[in-house]
Amino acid sequence: MKGIVLAGGTGSRLFPITRVTNKHLIPVYDKPMIYYPIQTLVDAGIEEIMIVTGGKNAGDFLRLLGNGRDFGLKHLNYTYQEGEGGIADALGLAEHFADGEPVCVILGDNIIENNIYQAVASFKEQKSGAKLLLKQVPDAERFGVPEILGKHILSIEEKPKFPKSQYAVIGIYLYDATVFKKICGLKPSDRGELEITDVNNLFIQEGALTFDILDGWWTDAGTFDSLLRASNLVAKTGANKMNGHANPAVFVSRNTAP
Repeated sequence: MKGIVLAGGTGSRLFPITRVTNKHLIPVYDKPMIYYPIQTLVDAGIEEIMIVTGGKNAGDFLRLLGNGRDFGLKHLNYTYQEGEGGIADALGLAEHFADGEPVCVILGDNIIENNIYQAVASFKEQKSGAKLLLKQVPDAERFGVPEILGKHILSIEEKPKFPKSQYAVIGIYLYDATVFKKICGLKPSDRGELEITDVNNLFIQEGALTFDILDGWWTDAGTFDSLLRASNLVAKTGANKMNGHANPAVFVSRNTAP
């Protein structure tokens, strides 16, 4: 399995800071934001990782991360997203890197308390389709929201005014190689972007999507409020903790297939 960190975009919700730097290079407590999602992948046993970035500060990632020595990696891969084509568009740029293998995709502003080791292991046993990670949140309307019936996700709606559950599809996705064909068939949304929610709904239509509920806290860091929250959480408890990673109770697995 290969890992992909999506770290493009303009970070407009963090203006004026992001007028002079990529938001994923901003500190979250004592580390640059991008360190946390990379560590999440490394902790899951993933050693081949690509960073998808964009904007005017792409070179700063190379100066900061190099070949990933700080994470015990021998090599890091990089690619560049021109403009703002959306999450699915950014993921599509990694097709050659994936080379037919399954991928674990994480948004560059996602930070978790614990780890996704068990979720990755579960997906490897699943062998095909997709797996999403969910977390119950008080402001589901900010995210992609699943409609859940028992053990199944019926559909996912992006930023709904009236959420059908209080769960958010957090920015960690596991896909088989068919994800890239699905991306190629997408049409831009009203926002002019290729939406990852549309990709996930295609897997649901195939009955090939499972989900896990993440244990421990999770936050994004894409607004000033969530950036502050992320820093406070990391300062208080730490992030990317490995204790109990082999405990099957860390994740509660569900499946959309009969």
